[in-house]
Amino acid sequence: MGYDSNVIQAASRQLEERRSRRETEFAARQAEIYAKIPRTAAIDRQLRATISAAAAAALRKGTDPAAAIAALKEENLSLQREREQLLRQAGYAPDALVDQPVCPLCRDTGWRGAEMCACLRELCAREQIHQLSSLLDLRGQSFDSFRLDVYSDEPEPNRGISPRQNMQMVYALCKGYAQEFPNFYFKNLFLTGDPGLGKTFLSASIAGVVAERGYSVVYDTVGNVFAQFEARKFEKDPEAQESTLRYLHCDLLILDDLGSEMKTSFTQSALYEILNFRLVGDRCTVISSNLTLERLKKEYTPQIYSRIAGEYRSIAFFGADVRQYGKNNV
Repeated sequence: MGYDSNVIQAASRQLEERRSRRETEFAARQAEIYAKIPRTAAIDRQLRATISAAAAAALRKGTDPAAAIAALKEENLSLQREREQLLRQAGYAPDALVDQPVCPLCRDTGWRGAEMCACLRELCAREQIHQLSSLLDLRGQSFDSFRLDVYSDEPEPNRGISPRQNMQMVYALCKGYAQEFPNFYFKNLFLTGDPGLGKTFLSASIAGVVAERGYSVVYDTVGNVFAQFEARKFEKDPEAQESTLRYLHCDLLILDDLGSEMKTSFTQSALYEILNFRLVGDRCTVISSNLTLERLKKEYTPQIYSRIAGEYRSIAFFGADVRQYGKNNV
């Protein structure tokens, strides 16, 4: 899962702060117990000494260290039992003098070798949702709050179904995509239709669910995306370089409002780079646009059109603008 460096750094800071708090709390508890029960401090010194003695016995040449190690182990267990009894008698937990990490798998480092530990992945998921929430109303824009009743149930001419019937199918498809990501039978979606029909709402709903499930999600408008590509190329901006890598490598990229940008040879080239890179890397993308596929074919290069038409499931939104109801806003 390709979390960008900003998310990983923020999550790592949280992990470090949690580890620091734990160490501070343990040191304070240890000092309190040592002051109340001096014998526990002596026991801990003896325990550290037995560990050193066991290591020396294991390294001693010319003798079999097994008997010495067994004796030291028994001494160690006896000391631990004495310490636990003293702690219980004083009203403390028997393990109050054992510095235990929150995550025993990585001991609160966040990494198990070169692999990110589950504890850091969970913090990354939370941080990503926090960052997405600064762009999207993830509480208000969710599958649970989506309203089908604001769509007309009158059949549309030349379509055979009503906007409400259509949105029932669209809603089910988008929800299935989010819940089964990245194994849904369509990897890429092209949400097309007039403004005010719920494309951004359902895009945000997808982003929230996929992010909560621990995948890296980047949501942005095409205008911002192309601005970052321009800054990377013409200004050599390192932050823009980082942003463009996020667009290319995240598990799910959601591009909002394709077609609203000023179309130049540069923006067409940048869009092709994004589409082609992500398709080759088998990464998932959701695009929303007011353009139909027919208009897309006229306004973009054949290479861009062929990739969207051939590799994306086109989902049509139609009907009257529902924003007047204050729900399903785009």
